Amino acid sequence: MIPNFFSKKPIPDKLPLEMEKIVEELKRFESKEECLKQAYGIMAGRYRGYRMRTYIRIHEAFCTDLEKLWRKTGFLHCHVMNYLLRVLLVKSGWFQDDEIELKYSLVWYISPHQYLRVKVGDNKFINVDVWNAFYGKKFGDFARGFH
Repeated sequence: MIPNFFSKKPIPDKLPLEMEKIVEELKRFESKEECLKQAYGIMAGRYRGYRMRTYIRIHEAFCTDLEKLWRKTGFLHCHVMNYLLRVLLVKSGWFQDDEIELKYSLVWYISPHQYLRVKVGDNKFINVDVWNAFYGKKFGDFARGFH
């Protein structure tokens, strides 16, 4: 089974130094939603999904080493990006891990895909899908079907 796809990997105590600096920036925002948007922008600037590389580079889906993952840029699998985003959000102090839900859809109606649903208010949730930002999905939307 692919780690972090159907269950959450625990948030580590120690972070890579560069990641720690970003967490310090995220702590300065004035709301959960601002923090989430900023973290999403940082992640979308570093990483992206590729539909075919998801299969061609399936061996990379099993990596769980935070240091190694953070050093990479470019392609990462959806669940790996979501793990990194969860770490940023929880470590920012704005979110508890139980406010971040793993959600699933099917891309091309056959390919399993993970995105996040993040609680930003009493009854307000925002879908977050960094993997698909490159394909034009906006903040608050997620990959599904042929879109």
